[in-house]
Amino acid sequence: MPESSPKTLYNNTRQSAPSPDEFLKSSLARIQKVQSHLDSSPRGVRMKGKVCIITGAGSLKGIGRASAFLFAHERAAHLYLSDLNSTHLTDLKESLQKKYPDVKVTTAAFDAASEKDIIAVCEQAYKEEGRLDVFFANAGWASRDVLSNTDASTFMESMRINALSCFLAIKYAHPWMIKTNPSRGKDLSGGSIILTASVAGLRSGAGTVDYSAAKAAVNSLAKTGANQLGRTGVRVNSICPGLIETGMTSDTFEYAKTRGSQGRIGQLNPLGRWAVAEEIGQMALFLASDDSSYVNGQNIAVDGGISSSHPVVPGRWA
Repeated sequence: MPESSPKTLYNNTRQSAPSPDEFLKSSLARIQKVQSHLDSSPRGVRMKGKVCIITGAGSLKGIGRASAFLFAHERAAHLYLSDLNSTHLTDLKESLQKKYPDVKVTTAAFDAASEKDIIAVCEQAYKEEGRLDVFFANAGWASRDVLSNTDASTFMESMRINALSCFLAIKYAHPWMIKTNPSRGKDLSGGSIILTASVAGLRSGAGTVDYSAAKAAVNSLAKTGANQLGRTGVRVNSICPGLIETGMTSDTFEYAKTRGSQGRIGQLNPLGRWAVAEEIGQMALFLASDDSSYVNGQNIAVDGGISSSHPVVPGRWA
């Protein structure tokens, strides 16, 4: 039987593609499955005994909150969770302890770009638990103006919140991660520092000029930090999310829903849809756990494939 030509296969694929309404329905079903994963998944041990700090954990739809639940599901020993806004921290702590009573949870409201506060939370974790294993520097902020309307103060604020916070995490978490403490189950020095960057820090087209510059700095910090901390066992990596439905992007999603164009969100990436915080949290979990013990100094895109291609006419070269 003769093999089908590439052109025939491509045409058959196009003819069998679902309608926009069908594709939106399947995308929503996939997302619902992702978000309900922990309800049916047995608990694991990937984070057993680990002491973790997560900043930017307060948003109800945020990456930090989703990661906290994933870490707890995998039996982290103690989670230190912070956000600049304290509004949802009490609920977060109560929800985690109700679902995972064996996991200690400490919450605090502070600025992730405050040197004294980052020093304090790292010292607190070590003083109370005798070890520090993970620092997920997830706090971030996105501006909205185009270049001509962006002033110097906005640019520097973006650098402060997005980049300085990550620098402080690397600088002040690693000395505690290097310390061993066999009495608390830590025989070897090391840990994982995870930075939330963005595909906007990889190339243009995903954010404002100040936000993109700040996230590019975060990606650089992951590389330089990993090399500065060579041979300590401390790994530094950044996660570069694509289009994610979080509190930061809620206006975009609500606007699309009111216009009936929700199905077009994320249409440019190969998966053809947007993502939710839990999908970024899964990458954070991988990087926080020993499963990623040889992953270091990387900027990892979790973006549905949007950064995998140059702009093309759909189907021409793909």
